[in-house]
Amino acid sequence: MLVIALAATLFANVFINGTAFLIPTLHSERGLDFAQAGLMVAMPSFGMVVTLLAWGYVVDRIGERFVLAAGSALTAAAALGAASVDSLPAVAVFLFLGGMAAASSNTASARVVVGWFPPHQRGLVMGIRQTAQPLGVALGALVIPQLAESRGVSAALLFPAGVCALAAVITAVGVLDPPRPPRAEAHHTELANPYRGSSTLWRIHVVSVLLVIPQSLVWTFTLVWLMADRGWSAASAGAIVTVAQILGAAGRIAAGRWSDIVGSRLGPVRIIAFAAGVSMGLLALTDHLGSSWAIAIMMVASTVTVSDNGLAFTAIAEIAGPFWSGRALGMQNTAQLFTTGVVPPAFGALIGVAGFPVAFAVCALFPLLAMPLVPVDEDPLR
Repeated sequence: MLVIALAATLFANVFINGTAFLIPTLHSERGLDFAQAGLMVAMPSFGMVVTLLAWGYVVDRIGERFVLAAGSALTAAAALGAASVDSLPAVAVFLFLGGMAAASSNTASARVVVGWFPPHQRGLVMGIRQTAQPLGVALGALVIPQLAESRGVSAALLFPAGVCALAAVITAVGVLDPPRPPRAEAHHTELANPYRGSSTLWRIHVVSVLLVIPQSLVWTFTLVWLMADRGWSAASAGAIVTVAQILGAAGRIAAGRWSDIVGSRLGPVRIIAFAAGVSMGLLALTDHLGSSWAIAIMMVASTVTVSDNGLAFTAIAEIAGPFWSGRALGMQNTAQLFTTGVVPPAFGALIGVAGFPVAFAVCALFPLLAMPLVPVDEDPLR
């Protein structure tokens, strides 16, 4: 179940986040500036915002297998549609529709993992499942930039279409919905709305939004930073982004295991927030000075800024319980994905006006703002 959930989410993220690697081609061959190209590749994220809560409701009511299979198939169809049209507005529409479908994987795969593993293992296994995002970005970085450069945007979009079709088949055949008690037999506290009378879930959502901003910036613009600002080729830049994302995946696994060992989901989140602020600040400084150390710092930032996601996901699922976790995880993803959609055009415009060092410096502030908001006193493992 863990391998299938990981694979389905990984392939969905090739579509969701892999479109960022079209920016150099959209900029050089289609004439879009960074803000316009950033808006184009943010369409999947905006599409996800529309349907995340709805998919969460369907998961709570129907189950994980149906949502994963149907969502993967619809994502593949949308990616194929985007690859089949020449008009950029039409491509944007299909990317938006694909994002609406791809939202299914986030909540359903997390529920599969939480449902099949006991609490003392959930940090580790959710960390493994959360590697789907950086590994999806890594796979996209390895394939999409070179396809786009050599054969164009349409050919590059056929790759996420293919892997999402494969995910639809795998999940339809292999997923087993995790056991949970019938609603009629559940205690009233399990059915109660976890958002009423407590600010814990809301605070986790806010913290996650603040922490996803530098993550989104690093994922979206590292490739174009290396190519446009540092003069790297598409192949070399794609390779370094792939390595950075693999390190990010390892960081998520390590953070999950750390939370299991120390018996805390939210304490490590506060420490990771501090490390993310420091790494982004150092990246801004080294890039401003033109230092070659900026590449190494970017690798560190790529690892640190993604390490908190699995911890927040696990904490939310544990706090919300089996009858509300679909919607709670949908809320978490909605807030994060809306932010992820805003970051590329907003910071693309900032980079166009003030340059990369200023954008990196601004992003260093958000994790520091998140630190005092982490509800460590309400940790679900306490």
